Amino acid sequence: MYQWRKFEFFEEKYGGKFKVPEEITGEINCCSSGRGKVSIGCDDGTVSILDRGFKFNYAFQAHSSSVLFLQQLKQRNYLLTIGQDEQISPQASAMCLKVFDLDKTQMEGTSTSAAVPDCVQILRVFTNQFPEAKITSFLVLEEAPPILLIAIGLDNGGIYCIKGDIARERITRFTLWVENASTGHAAVTGLGFRNDGPATQLFAVTPSAVSLFNLQYQPAKRQTLDRIGCTTKSVAMSDRSELILGRPEAVYFYEDDGRGPCWAFEGEKKLLGWFRGYLLCVIEDQRSTKNTFNIYDLKNRLIAHSATVNEVSHMLCEWGNIILVMADKSAICVGEKDMESKLDVLYKKNLYSVAINLVQTQQADAAATAEVLRKYGDHLYSKQEYDEAMAQYIHTIGHLEPSFVIQKFLDAQRIHNLTNYLESLHEKGLASKDHTTLLLNCYTKLKDVDKLNYFIKSEDGGEHKFDVETVIRVCRAANYHEHAMYAAKKAGRHELYLKILLEDLGRYDEALQYISSLDPSQAGVTVKEYGKILIEHKPRETILILLKLCTEEVKPTKKGTLTMLPSPVDFLNVFVHHPRSLMDFLEKYTDKVKDTPAQVEIINTLLELYLSQELTFPSMSQYSFNGDLDDKERISSGIPVRSKPSSNGKLTLDDDKGLAIRREKGLRLLRSAWPSDQENPLYDVDLAIILCEMNAFREGLLFIYERMKLYKEVIACYMQAHDHEGLIACCKRLGDSGKGGDPTLWSDVIKYFGELGEDCSREVKEVLKYIERDDILPPIVVLQTLSQNPCLTLSVMKDYIARKLEQESKVIEEDRRAVEKYQEDTSAMRKEIEDLRTNARIFQLSKCTKCTFTLDLPAVHFMCMHSYHLHCLGDNEKECPECAPEYRSVLEMKRSLEQNSKDQDQFFQKVKSSKDGFSVIADYFGKGIISKTKPDGNTSSGNGF
Repeated sequence: MYQWRKFEFFEEKYGGKFKVPEEITGEINCCSSGRGKVSIGCDDGTVSILDRGFKFNYAFQAHSSSVLFLQQLKQRNYLLTIGQDEQISPQASAMCLKVFDLDKTQMEGTSTSAAVPDCVQILRVFTNQFPEAKITSFLVLEEAPPILLIAIGLDNGGIYCIKGDIARERITRFTLWVENASTGHAAVTGLGFRNDGPATQLFAVTPSAVSLFNLQYQPAKRQTLDRIGCTTKSVAMSDRSELILGRPEAVYFYEDDGRGPCWAFEGEKKLLGWFRGYLLCVIEDQRSTKNTFNIYDLKNRLIAHSATVNEVSHMLCEWGNIILVMADKSAICVGEKDMESKLDVLYKKNLYSVAINLVQTQQADAAATAEVLRKYGDHLYSKQEYDEAMAQYIHTIGHLEPSFVIQKFLDAQRIHNLTNYLESLHEKGLASKDHTTLLLNCYTKLKDVDKLNYFIKSEDGGEHKFDVETVIRVCRAANYHEHAMYAAKKAGRHELYLKILLEDLGRYDEALQYISSLDPSQAGVTVKEYGKILIEHKPRETILILLKLCTEEVKPTKKGTLTMLPSPVDFLNVFVHHPRSLMDFLEKYTDKVKDTPAQVEIINTLLELYLSQELTFPSMSQYSFNGDLDDKERISSGIPVRSKPSSNGKLTLDDDKGLAIRREKGLRLLRSAWPSDQENPLYDVDLAIILCEMNAFREGLLFIYERMKLYKEVIACYMQAHDHEGLIACCKRLGDSGKGGDPTLWSDVIKYFGELGEDCSREVKEVLKYIERDDILPPIVVLQTLSQNPCLTLSVMKDYIARKLEQESKVIEEDRRAVEKYQEDTSAMRKEIEDLRTNARIFQLSKCTKCTFTLDLPAVHFMCMHSYHLHCLGDNEKECPECAPEYRSVLEMKRSLEQNSKDQDQFFQKVKSSKDGFSVIADYFGKGIISKTKPDGNTSSGNGF
C-alpha cells in the first residue's frame, strides 16, 4: 500500500463536514439509500427521509421501540425495515418486518412534516417454527417484481429467508445454516447476493468462515469458500458480484469458486464499500487509533482519495457521491472530480502512463484516450525519446491528424520512426495517397527492399491497403519497375501494367503476350490506349491481335451473355501515324469478314488510303523485318519498299509504283462495292467523289458519275482533261438514245469544241456525223456554235450544211405537195357541203344496202347515199350502219384529242422531248386543240393555251 501513489481525485461537497439535520433526535442505528433518497433509522423507532444535499424531508414512526435495519429498494419505491415493536403477548416476538410504500403517504395532524407512508405489510420475523435470535445482518434482493428475497442473518449461524410477494403475504420461509453453527463464532456478520444466470447465490460471512449457498436447489446447497471470516460491517459487494471481505491484514475478494485476489492494506477495516469501481475503506490505525478513509483504484494501483476521519458509523452512496455518517451525527460528502480535472493533476506531475491507464479503465471515449496519448507522445518527443513517443502516436491513429505526427518526425529526420507510423496507418486502412507516397519514398530512401516487398506483395490485411495508382507512380519514379508491375497486375490495372512495360521497359513482346492473355473486352481497352506504341514497334504482331479481337467469336460469359465483337473502326486512332499499317489491317479484316455493320466506314477509310497522293510514314525507319518479300506484298502489308534517301535526307517510298498499285486497288474497291444489281453502293458516294477530285483520280470519278447517271459530269471530266478521243468515245457509248443514253450530250460536245479556241476539225467532223444522224440540233444552231471557234473554217461544215440543205429542200417540197393536196380536198368538201345545203339529193338505189334485196317501202335513205329497208335497220334508224364505224372512230379521236389537250404537262413534255418543238405546236394548232371557235363566234382559250 505504501508504494501506491496518492491523488486527490475526489473532493468534499457541501463545504466539507456538516451536521445531520436537527429533526433527527434519536441515535442512528441504520442507513440506506436509493431512488434519490437517504433513509435513516433511529433507536426511537423513527425513520427520516432526506433529500439531495442531506436536507430533511419528513420523518415517520416506523416502529414503537427501535429501528434496527432498513433497506431502500431500487426498482420500486419501497422501504423495508426491521425493528422492535410492543410485545402483544409473552409468546409473540416484538421483532417485526415492515414494508412501506413511499409513493403513498397520508397526513397525520395539520403539520406538513407529519406525512406517513403506507405500511403495506407487517410480518413477524420470528415464529414458532423460526425461533427468536439476535439479528446480525439484513439484506433484500429484488427479483422480478413484486417478488422479493429477504435474508436475515442471526447470531446462531442461521439465516432466515423470506421469499415471495411480501405486500400480499404470498411468501415462503426457509432457514439456511452456516458451517460450525455449534461453535461460538457462528454469527452471520455479512450477506451478499449473486446472480449467476438463472441461479441465485447467497454469500454468508461469519467470523470464522465464508460460505456460498446455491438457492436454485431445494434444499439449498452450501459451499465453504474460506475458513476465515470477518466482523460486522467489513463486508461489501462489488459491481461484478464479488464478495469483498476486510480483515486487519488485507482485503479479500471472493467469487463462486473461492477466494480471488487480495490486497494487503494493513489496519483494521471498520467499514467497506464499493463505488464506481473504487474500493472504499475506513481503516483504523492500530498504533494511533486514528481512522482513515481511503478510496482505492485497484486497476491503476493508486489511492484516489485519503482523509483522516472521526469514528464512522455508516457509509452510503447516493447522488453520485459517497456519504460518511459519523457517530457524532456529523457527515462528510465526497464526490469524484471530472476526468479533465483528474488528468490535469496527472499532467502537472508528468504521470502520463497513469493518465492513460485512468482513461482506459474508466471507459472514456476514444477521442479522450487519444488526447492523453498525444500529450504523452509530445512529452516523450520533447525528451527526444523518439521510439517511445512514436509508440504513443501510433495508438492515436484514427483520432489524431496524421500530418501532426508526420511533420514532427520529418523535422527530426527520424525516417525509421516515420516509417513505422505510416505502416500502421496503412494497416488500419486510414492512409491517403500522400501517405502511401511518403511511405514508399521512405522505403526507397532506406533501400529496404524487403519491407517494400512485404508492403506491396503481402497477402495480409485485405486485398489492398494502399492506393494502387500512387504505389505505381512512386515505384516508377524510383525505378522499382517490377514492384510497380506487381501492384498493377494484382489490382487488375492492366493499362498501368502495360504502361510500365511499354514506356519504361520497352518490352513490347511481353506486352503483346500480356494483352493476348486478357479477356477480349479488357484487351480492346488496352489496345486502344497503347496501340500507337505497339504499332510503331511491333506492327505485324499488333495487327494480328487486332484481327483476333475483331473476328474471333467470343465465348459466352458465366452469366450467359454474349459479348459483341469490337469494330475495326474503334481502333482507327491507333494507326494515326501509320496509315500503311492501317491499310494492311483493314484489308486483312475485309478478307475475313464480308458483312459487318461498319462496312461503310471501313470501305470509306480504305478508299481514302488508296486514293491519297502521299502516305506520310515518319517512323518507317524503325521497322525491321526477317526474310525478303516482293514489293507488291510489302506494299499490301503496309511495309515500306525500296526506301531511298530523298533530297532532304529523309527516307521516302517509291511513290509512283506505290500510288499506282493503291489506285488500282481503289478502283477495284469502288467497283466491287457498287455491284450493278444494287441501287446504292457500300460506301459514301459524296466522300468518294471528294476523294477522287482532291487526288485527281479521274477513273474513279468517271465510274461514280456513270453509275449515278450523271453523264454530263462524265463528259465534263474528259473535257477538263482535253481527252477528245475519250470524250467522243464516251458520247458514242452514253449518247445513244436507242440504248437508253442521252443524245443531248452531243450538244454539250459541239458547244465545247465551239468554245475550245484551237483546231479540232477532225473531231468536229466526227461529232457532226452523230448530230446529223440523230438530228439532234438544227443546222443554224450548229453553225452559230462552231462559229465561235476562230480556228475552224467553213470547210469543216461544208458537206454537213449541203446535206442538211438538201434534206430541208426535200422536206419543203413534200410539205408543199401535202398542202396543195389538203387544199384540193378542202375545196371538194366545201363544194359538197354547199351542194347538200342548196340542191335536192336524188336517191336512185333500187336495192337495200344491207340485204341487197329489191328496195320497197317502207325504206330509209341516208345522205351518204345508202338506202335500207326499215326492218333491216332495227332500232337504230338515225345512222347509217355502213358509215357508222368510221364516223364513230372520228368522234372518238376528236374526244381523245380534246381530253389530251387538257393535260398541259403532257404538252410541254412533248415539246421538250421532240427534236423539233415547233412541229408539236403546229400539230396542236392543226388539230384545233389550242385555238377553238365557239358557236357564238368567240375564240376560247379554255384549255389554258
